Amino acid sequence: MNYQKIPLAAGLYFVGVPIGTARDITLRALDVLASAEVLAAEDTRSLRKLLDIHGVPLGGRTIVALHDHSGKNAQDRLLKAIGDGQSVAYASEAGMPLIADPGFELSRAVTDAGLMLTCAPGPSAVLTALALGGLPTDAFFFAGFLPNAKGARLAALQKLKDIPGTLVFYESPKRVGAMLRDAAEALGKERPAAVCRELTKKFEEIRRGSLAELRDEYAEKTPKGEIVVLIDRGRLPTISEHDLTSDLETALSTMSMRDAVDMVAQAHDVPRRQVYQMALKLGKGDTT
Repeated sequence: MNYQKIPLAAGLYFVGVPIGTARDITLRALDVLASAEVLAAEDTRSLRKLLDIHGVPLGGRTIVALHDHSGKNAQDRLLKAIGDGQSVAYASEAGMPLIADPGFELSRAVTDAGLMLTCAPGPSAVLTALALGGLPTDAFFFAGFLPNAKGARLAALQKLKDIPGTLVFYESPKRVGAMLRDAAEALGKERPAAVCRELTKKFEEIRRGSLAELRDEYAEKTPKGEIVVLIDRGRLPTISEHDLTSDLETALSTMSMRDAVDMVAQAHDVPRRQVYQMALKLGKGDTT
C-alpha cells in the first residue's frame, strides 16, 4: 500500500497527477486522494483509473465532474462542501490543475470565500519539456494553446516575438505542422526550437532543430500524442562600440545631447546611461 489515510483540514486541495506514466505521482498526492472527503476531477474516468492503478479505494465517495462545460452547479457544490467543513481534492485529467486546464474559477471562488486552498504538486508537461528540450531555461513564457485560425495564430505569435525567454506552447498533433509554419514566418525561421511528444510515455520523442527544419519535417507528417513545442527567444543583433560611437557622433552633429542620446539608445536598444557616458567621453559636456 503506497498511500496513507491522514486527517485533512477543510479546504480545497489541488492535486498534480501524472502526464503519462502512472507511477509519476507523489506519495503526498496519493495520501490526499485517499483521505479527502470529496473528490472532483476534470475527467472522472481518468481519476478512477488512476485510483485503481494505485489501489486507492473510493470508499463510497463519488467523483464530482468539474470541467469547462460542467456549469456553476458543480463549483457551488464543492464550495458548499468546504464551507460545511469537508476536504475537497481536485485533479485535472493530466498534470497540474490550472495549467491550460480547468480550476482557476474554483480557485478564485475558494479564495474569495476566505476558505483554505493548498496544493499537492506533481508532474507538469511544461517543466518536463523544458528539462528535455535543450533550450535555455533561465526564463520562459508559457503561451498555452494558440488560436486555430491562421490569421489569429500569426497575430498571437507576433505579439510574442520579443519575449526575452523560451516560448512554450501546447499543440494538437493535427495542427503542429501549421503552427510551426506560422511560427517560422512570424518569429524567424532560424530560431532554434524543439517538438516534445508523448512525454514520460513509451514513445517519448524530442525533435530539435531550427523552425525552418521542423516546419519542413512536419509539413506532411501528422504525429500522434500530446505535444509541447519550445521556441528559443529572439537574439538582438550585437553592435560594436565603434559603430555605436560613430552613430552617436553623427547624431550629436545635428542634435542636442539629450535628443542624440535618446535616439541612439532607442535605435540600438541599449541603456541610455551607457550612451550618455559615451557622449561625455566625446567631450560634449553635460548639457542634459
